Amino acid sequence: MALLTIRLNPADNVVVARADLLPGTEVPGESVTARSHVPAGHKIATAPVAAGAPVRKYDQIIGFATAAIAPGDHVHTHNLAMGNFARDYAFCANSRPTEMVPEHQRATFEGLRRPDGRVATRNYLGVLTTVNCSATAARFIAEQFRGNALTDFPNVDGVVALGHGTGCGMASEGLAMDLLRRTIGGYARHANFAGILILGLGCESNQIGGLMRAEGLSEGPLLQTMTIQETGGTAKTVREGVARLKEMLPEANRVRRETVPASHLILALQCGGSDGYSGITANPALGACVDMLVRHGGTAVLSETPEIYGAEHLLTRRAVSPAVGEALVERIRWWEDYTAKTGGEMNNNPSPGNKAGGLTTILEKSLGAVAKGGTTALAAVYKYAEPITAKGFVFMDTPGYDPVSATGQVAGGANLICFTTGRGSVFGCKPAPSLKLATNTPLYQRMTDDMDIDCGPIADGGASVQEVGERIFKLVLETASGKQTKSEALGFGEDEFTPWQLGAVM
Repeated sequence: MALLTIRLNPADNVVVARADLLPGTEVPGESVTARSHVPAGHKIATAPVAAGAPVRKYDQIIGFATAAIAPGDHVHTHNLAMGNFARDYAFCANSRPTEMVPEHQRATFEGLRRPDGRVATRNYLGVLTTVNCSATAARFIAEQFRGNALTDFPNVDGVVALGHGTGCGMASEGLAMDLLRRTIGGYARHANFAGILILGLGCESNQIGGLMRAEGLSEGPLLQTMTIQETGGTAKTVREGVARLKEMLPEANRVRRETVPASHLILALQCGGSDGYSGITANPALGACVDMLVRHGGTAVLSETPEIYGAEHLLTRRAVSPAVGEALVERIRWWEDYTAKTGGEMNNNPSPGNKAGGLTTILEKSLGAVAKGGTTALAAVYKYAEPITAKGFVFMDTPGYDPVSATGQVAGGANLICFTTGRGSVFGCKPAPSLKLATNTPLYQRMTDDMDIDCGPIADGGASVQEVGERIFKLVLETASGKQTKSEALGFGEDEFTPWQLGAVM
């Protein structure tokens, strides 16, 4: 008979319910009886916890009791809250050289090699916008390539229009503009785009000339720019934009898939709509996949700085150098200062959906979130949308909001995304394909059109973390080789382009 709860560490004073526990339910192996209803994915105390004392899960502090907790009590927002405590960063203490797979045994996939040696997983043309004012015209241009318009160009996956909500009403120089330009520049250079048209209005703060200079971009046959005002309005712009992209199509179509090493993969790691199972099933399984990818020479990118808060010490201990560990801590300090200045706090996370799924504090959520990063050394820390050049496991500073975070990762060069979810996030991120990993089987069955892998068997005892990790790694290689994801089949990926917007809207 399957156990009713999951114990994550012998030192924990809570366990996680695998099913709804009704009052009076005896918990086998824990010598406790549920004193009230404990929903699936939520925590039940296995030992008394005095008011003010720490509650431990994963053998880590996830918060402090706001009232005395008795064995068998449901532990959640009514009796558990954040609190300050010292964290030992112990830079590099757990950093170990990665045991690489011998080169002749390393995994491969069928990728698209670009002239500069980079490898793509998809082959799109893109219409990027400097400002929200050009977003509709960009969409009109892309719509002209729907249906049978690309029948003669079977190697082109489509034309993608990426509009956004900023680009004006902001200072023409400074951090906010730097972030926006770095993001657009990263997409303009992305390996999954064979050609790009950058479209502006003409009078915006984010001028095309300034963008091109700041990002070192130069016009050519596969990188064109234009503005609506200079072209003569929307209708003329759409006609001209379509004509320019049609000129790019023959060259874009010449690419062919070929066998390439998995070292060309840059895998973005995301979690959204997390629940009490996220840190038990999908995130550790994705972490196992990450360890495999790194051992095969690839790169994996953990992000969402507010959602590693309270668990950052587990990453600094894996840093390859004190400088890398200190770079991560500096990003944490920046966020503490930023949220204080804007009247917020780091524990404005988890979301209501996270809490309904069993997560109580950002500490608990973060401990589960970092499991996506596996166990190998932390090789580098990047700021938002910076180009990712290091191999291995790396970190990029981003907000916790999934579309903004993933946008930064893809701008940095990520050519595939794995996204875990317990509540049921729906997501895509063109030009990078996105795989959705369900933390529990009921979610997978309920939203099967959106979910690519069911990680629920880990909680049910039907599969190990390593076994599911191997399934994820296999699907990553298949997806990189051209297999369509569920979100691609549904058409997701254009509206989710969301650059990080800082500062006042003027």
